[in-house]
Amino acid sequence: MRQPHLSSVVERRLLVNYRVAPEAAARLLPEPLRPQLVRGYAVAGICLLRLGRVRPAWAPGALGLRSENAAHRIAVAWDGPDGVETGVYIPRRDTASRINAWAGGRVFPGEHGRADFEVRETPGRMRVALATRDGHTHVDVTVEPADELRGSALFTGLAEASRFFQRGTKGFSATRSGHHLDGMELRTDAWHVDAGRVHAAASSFFDDPNRFPPGTATLDCALIMRNVPANWHPLPTMPAS
Repeated sequence: MRQPHLSSVVERRLLVNYRVAPEAAARLLPEPLRPQLVRGYAVAGICLLRLGRVRPAWAPGALGLRSENAAHRIAVAWDGPDGVETGVYIPRRDTASRINAWAGGRVFPGEHGRADFEVRETPGRMRVALATRDGHTHVDVTVEPADELRGSALFTGLAEASRFFQRGTKGFSATRSGHHLDGMELRTDAWHVDAGRVHAAASSFFDDPNRFPPGTATLDCALIMRNVPANWHPLPTMPAS
C-alpha cells in the first residue's frame, strides 16, 4: 500500500543537541550509515516535537490531530546513487498518541513506542519531560529562548546551526525487524529556528555510560522551532544490517 504524505503544523520543535565522540556514535549505527561530523564531532540529540493539525495532505486542517512526540537522533551520512546524502538515524521514536503508535510503521513510516509527557511552557521557559511506557527511556529538559546561540563547540552561531539541520531533514528509523529502516522527510517552505539556552537536561539515553562512556557525549546547544507548517513525505525503505 502506498503511504500518504502528511500535513501538519510544527507547534513546537525543541532540538537538544549533543556533541559525541565519532566512535561512540558509530557503534550505534547500522550499515550503511556513518556519523556526520562537524568540527571532528558526531552530532546527536533529542527532538521534542508537538505537532498540530496532522492529517493526510488532502484532508482539511480542522480534521487534524495533535500530539506530543520524541525522537532520539544521530546525524548521519550515507552513499546514495548521486553521491553522499545526509540526514538523521532515529534509534527510537516515542509518542503520547495511541493513534501515532498504532499507525507508525503501518499507515506511515516510523514505528513508535508509547510515552507519558509532562509539558510546561511559558514565554520565557519550556520544560518537556517524558517517560516511556516500557521503562527504558526518560527525558527531562528545560530550555529558555535566547537571542544568540552561545557556547556551542559544534556551530559558530545560529545561522550555521540552522543550515546544518535544514540539510538533515531525511530521517531513517529503526524497525523491529532490524532488516530495514523506515524513511520520512520533513519539508517546509517556512524553515525557521531560534536559539535556546539549556537550563537543565537529563536523558537516560545520553547519560547511559554503557552507551556513551564518560566524556563521549556532551550537551552542546538547543534550537527552537515554533508554528511552522510542514509536510512529512515517506521515503523508500533503506536496507540495514
